[in-house]
Amino acid sequence: MGEKILVIDDEETTVRLIEILLERRGFEVIRALSAEEGLRKAYRTQPDLILLDIMMPDMDGWEVCKRLREMSDVPIIFLTARGDLRDMVHGLEIGADDYISKPFENDELVARIKAHLRRAPKAMMNEELIFNGGEFRINFMNREVRVRSEIRPLTPKEFSLLGVLVRNAGRVVPREELVTEAWGEEYADAIDSLKLYIHYLRQKIERDPEHPDYILTSRGVGYRFASQ
Repeated sequence: MGEKILVIDDEETTVRLIEILLERRGFEVIRALSAEEGLRKAYRTQPDLILLDIMMPDMDGWEVCKRLREMSDVPIIFLTARGDLRDMVHGLEIGADDYISKPFENDELVARIKAHLRRAPKAMMNEELIFNGGEFRINFMNREVRVRSEIRPLTPKEFSLLGVLVRNAGRVVPREELVTEAWGEEYADAIDSLKLYIHYLRQKIERDPEHPDYILTSRGVGYRFASQ
């Protein structure tokens, strides 16, 4: 079989039509009829590209895209009936690679898939990252953080912030980049809130928040997650 394409869409008829189209072109198609199923199959099957609907009942495509981006650079194409320009821009800003409106032309869909596959390196999804000899673990599928074997509950915004720092472990992430990567372009002006959220994170994961081991400050620039 050819490259693996994961289709996440709650409309079974749409998924079936895409499956028939792509399998005839030599692709292997993985079906997911809900957002949660799509996330599980993304981690388990390591697809080469993901086709993602926006309007789903259990979790919208925006949130699915953000979660996928927390652990992988796999190409993501939004495939949706929502053709508004603002939706398109938002999808690209949160990490999607392309946006195709329904109904679509079969040849165009296949051409765009092939174009993204040509440009994309093989992407591997890291479900869990481990640091400091196992003392620090972050699981992206469960959105769970363990420090010294204890679960540390985080809010969604805290987890997203920590996820960006961890994925860039060892590198200083500038404040502006940290905010927009974690929370989206619409939070670009929320730099003043960043210091407060860093404080919250340190209170939850550091042994001594006043002398942190993990989240280090680069004065005047940003923050760095210490890879130990």
